[in-house]
Formats: sequence, structure tokens, C-alpha cells
Amino acid sequence: MQQLQFESSWDKQLAPQDRQNIEKIFQETKSLNSTSVIFSPIREAINHKDALLVSVLVHNFTKNQLFFNQTRLQYRLKGKVVAELAFTFPDLVIPPHVSMPWTFIFPKENYQTHTSYKDGLLELS
Repeated sequence: MQQLQFESSWDKQLAPQDRQNIEKIFQETKSLNSTSVIFSPIREAINHKDALLVSVLVHNFTKNQLFFNQTRLQYRLKGKVVAELAFTFPDLVIPPHVSMPWTFIFPKENYQTHTSYKDGLLELS
């Protein structure tokens, strides 16, 4: 059975409204019929450094721990790749059958400029 967990820094800093939104997304997506890793969108934004921030609920539906060690991800809008980067997070481990929110940051040189990044999909590439 899929469980929702928060990385410790998220757990401490997350606003109540954001936590409720993540819990709602989890309830809507925890029963997806999958045995892989799926990213459910939470929010997209451009920060003060012009980096693209893609916040997702990472669902590890596999039987193995999920690590990010030079893991290449793509962000797609309407089927077209608009951002791609390899991510390494030494301290991030998502246990089997656990969903955890995370924000992936694409520096300005790693994404194409668009008027909106809403309704995109983050995928393993």
C-alpha cells in the first residue's frame, strides 16, 4: 500500500495549505495502477534566478528504493521536451511504495523559454 512521506526539511517548512494540497494530490493518485516511478504535478514556477522550479509528488510504486544519482529527467509541455537535466541528490532516498514531494530545479540554460509551464509532465528519460 502506497504511503505519503515528507523529507525532513519539507516536513518542517511546509505551509498547512501546501500540505493539504499535497495530501489531496496523493489521495487522488496513490492508487494508480503502476509498478514504476510516476511524477504527479504540484506546481511550476520561475524563481528570482530565472530557474524553472517543477514541484511534483514522486510516486515510487516499485519494490526498490529510489535514488537520484545522475538521474536524467525531462519536463514536457504538450509532448515536447522543454527542459532536461541529470539530477543527483545524495541524501534523497524514496523507499518502495512511498510517495514524496520534491522540487526539481532546472537552471535557465537547461530549459526553453515559454509563456507558461503549467500542465507539463516530468518524466524519467
